[in-house]
Amino acid sequence: MLRALSLLLGAALLCGPGAFCRRVVSGQKVCFADAKHPCYKMAYFHELSSRVSFQEARLACEIEGGVLLSLENEAEQKLIESMLKNLTKPGTGISDGDFWIGLWRNGDGQASGACPDLYQWSDGSSSQYRNWYTDEPSCGSEKCVVMYHQPTANPGLGGPYLYQWNDDRCNMKHNYICKYEPEISPTDPVEKPYLTNQPGDNHEKVAVTEAGIIPNLIYVIIPTIPLLLLILVAFGTCCFQMLHRSKGRTKTSPNQSTLWISKSTRKESGMEV
Repeated sequence: MLRALSLLLGAALLCGPGAFCRRVVSGQKVCFADAKHPCYKMAYFHELSSRVSFQEARLACEIEGGVLLSLENEAEQKLIESMLKNLTKPGTGISDGDFWIGLWRNGDGQASGACPDLYQWSDGSSSQYRNWYTDEPSCGSEKCVVMYHQPTANPGLGGPYLYQWNDDRCNMKHNYICKYEPEISPTDPVEKPYLTNQPGDNHEKVAVTEAGIIPNLIYVIIPTIPLLLLILVAFGTCCFQMLHRSKGRTKTSPNQSTLWISKSTRKESGMEV
């Protein structure tokens, strides 16, 4: 319960009414100001040819010390939705494109009644939370799960194709969302988890987007303080020297108002021998 409230608070802080709205940027890790929230990364590719399969997305997250997104409850689902809304708000140029999450099906699932129960999280999470779109999962050859993100598509029977889940073939190409352990401080190393139960499609090449932690302003300002002080001292010294020289010139300059030239000529006295 406390974790659900914490995640809802994170969604409100991310971009709530009247709150500071942290800009979500594709390929950057988004962390919160406490050790309770996990960190996330939204990897969005403008070019369709750059999008990746389920296995490629999973490996890309693991290389950076994370996992493909697992969702514990509705509160975390709402947090991810608010991040995606922030990422794709007007003016960003980001539009349609589903996102891989870490849910997949291990087994054939020929019996339709048992198929939904065969889906599991690739990071080993025991969460039973699901957010399927109407008539999903369709099972069959579709074993890996995406979070819908098609704002320009016409709504279907289950409403807009936004944020609900759909099973898809694992070799299809999509964007993806990574999840990381909370970061207590920027210098703490992130331990790479050991994952098992690899899905069937294997690819040697892994596409990894540019990633990084959103910089904390204090860590940018503090290192520049000595340089700023040095510049300030040099500027003050230069001003003092210029002022001193200006006063020296004023003291040694002749007073033009005291100078006079006689207009009458003096007669030189002659000497008689």
